[in-house]
Amino acid sequence: MTDDPKDNLDDLDELDDIDDATSVTVDIGAEQAGQRLDQALAAVAPGLSRSQVQRLIKEGRVTSGGRVCERASGTVADGETYVLDIPPPAPSAHVAQDLPLEILYEDEDLVVVNKPPGMVVHPAAGHADGTLVNALLHHVDDLSGVGGEARPGIVHRLDKGTSGVMVVAKNDAAHQELARQFHDREIEKEYITLVWGVVNAGRRIEDPIGRDPDNRQRMSTKARRARTAVTRIVRVEHLPGVTLAIVGIATGRTHQIRVHLSAIGHPVVGDAVYGGVHRRVAPHLKAIGRLERPFLHALRLSFVHPRDKRTMEFVAPVSDDLKAIVEELRDARERFGL
Repeated sequence: MTDDPKDNLDDLDELDDIDDATSVTVDIGAEQAGQRLDQALAAVAPGLSRSQVQRLIKEGRVTSGGRVCERASGTVADGETYVLDIPPPAPSAHVAQDLPLEILYEDEDLVVVNKPPGMVVHPAAGHADGTLVNALLHHVDDLSGVGGEARPGIVHRLDKGTSGVMVVAKNDAAHQELARQFHDREIEKEYITLVWGVVNAGRRIEDPIGRDPDNRQRMSTKARRARTAVTRIVRVEHLPGVTLAIVGIATGRTHQIRVHLSAIGHPVVGDAVYGGVHRRVAPHLKAIGRLERPFLHALRLSFVHPRDKRTMEFVAPVSDDLKAIVEELRDARERFGL
């Protein structure tokens, strides 16, 4: 039996980790050891900001070893396990909110946006409002209700920390056709990322991806139940110690780029979940220390218009935080003679 594209939620780009869960269990690793509790939990529980973690602690919703954690400023240790009890979204989660939103294109069938970093795509457990959906409901009058009451028009998703181009359907016919194109791998997607080490253009990564058997909040290429995933390194610029790369994906598994690049020993810079945060860096890499998210931006999206069948291509300008870091790394290369 053929899968219905509307139901194929596992093929969505950079899928939210915790989504509709009500309880999340996270393990502290060596990289977080010694950090404040709120800082560490925000790093290992993707989809939750530090302020959201602080609120959960204040409400007594964070426990370890059966004991309630009362202080956000407490320190954590390697190997500790924490359980976060995340309340469901409030009934008002899908109200329109006047939030800043860069619209790249809009017509009667769809809207293309440049999602800002730090914005969750749709209301879910732990983030009831302030999402892309809330912003869309304010900026777009005729947004489709397909995809569920809290996810109107959402065809694919980007992780909270990932910025960049997204297409949203404005009616059922457009939603179904765009979902089909994603499902059938007809849509072209390219990201720009900064990774540790030297990666060369032309490399192809085909390791299947599934849930990490030891940590359900992570994905892994070593999962017992995994699905096909293909990532290509399209173009690169080598900077001392890191590589700026354009990456294309033929599939859209959860955290695909982050997982694949980490699996080959070149994690995305700033990615605390998959080994991309280094406590100490060389002087010429000092700019990286300002990163508050993974260096990952959905740069280009190409698809066929659901109504008139035109091939449409959109490029989302790289966000200022990432541009500034690249410029400083290039300047440091010249200054240090590297």
